[in-house]
Amino acid sequence: MKLIDEICEIKDSKKITPGMNSGELLKPLEILKDCSVCPRECHVNRWESSNGICRSDASFNIASICIHKGEEPVISGPQGICNIFFTNCNLRCIYCQNHQISDTGIHRASFRMELPDIVNAVTEILDLGINMVGFVSPSHFVPQMKIIIEAIKQKGYSPRWVYNTNAYDKAVTLRSLEGLIDVYLPDFKYMDSHLAASLSGAEDYPEVAREALKEMYRQKGPVLHLSADNTAESGIVIRHLVLPGNVGNSLQVLRYIAGEISLKMHISLMSQYYPTARVMDHPFLYRQLYREEYLEVVNEMEKLGLEYGWVQDFESASHYRPDFKLNHPFE
Repeated sequence: MKLIDEICEIKDSKKITPGMNSGELLKPLEILKDCSVCPRECHVNRWESSNGICRSDASFNIASICIHKGEEPVISGPQGICNIFFTNCNLRCIYCQNHQISDTGIHRASFRMELPDIVNAVTEILDLGINMVGFVSPSHFVPQMKIIIEAIKQKGYSPRWVYNTNAYDKAVTLRSLEGLIDVYLPDFKYMDSHLAASLSGAEDYPEVAREALKEMYRQKGPVLHLSADNTAESGIVIRHLVLPGNVGNSLQVLRYIAGEISLKMHISLMSQYYPTARVMDHPFLYRQLYREEYLEVVNEMEKLGLEYGWVQDFESASHYRPDFKLNHPFE
């Protein structure tokens, strides 16, 4: 692989926005020569290979740039959000609904995009009147994300930026995003380290996610600031997906948020789990969530005094099944 040559070609490209200092623009990629962007700290030279845990190189690996209307109301708004879906992942969630693009065992050269094409795709959507851009699974692509943001700013656009993450993020990496990201949209998957190890290959997930959430809270505080049209301008929305057979883990997550972060946090409590073909033989992930399991977690949220946020219709599992083989995965 001669990835370094490809990056240099981007650096010299005439297609980059006129007046843009392209060498300075691509400077964030330097860290990927000894990558420690995410908690895995593989120290792989991603300019030359993709042998780290995430199996990602230093190029712009993007599966889809599309309008997505299925996020929380304050994120999607009436028109939807422009979401940029990065490929691969730094977790190994065996139940992932986005496994078509997150599975690190699949070669993804076909998803490699050039920066000018990314900028054009995003700005075409922004020109429709949408004013929010979300980066989905950005933890291992933070340098590329910073470049995309700066390139779009150079074109004269100033949308709100959403960091849509699994929360397996280094606090120091998040610190570098202060003043850049408007809204953090983290998952908080586990308080149970054994569950995190068996389902996502990350025993340290609870510790890492707690530190990540503390850093997001330091930057944004507990209040979700809304614009006149009730879309998020600044703040945090914490997502939690209730898994079948694991109500106890969900209760621990909510108790931590209530006791250690803030009762004012906006929580998106999701019931949308559905079993993919990959987990049909799993002892508890093979089935959908039972209604009584979800209601037990909803009741706990209310008892704790977590009054801000959203619960899902229990039938939501049938509505959130993207197909990334399509140009519009959520339609």
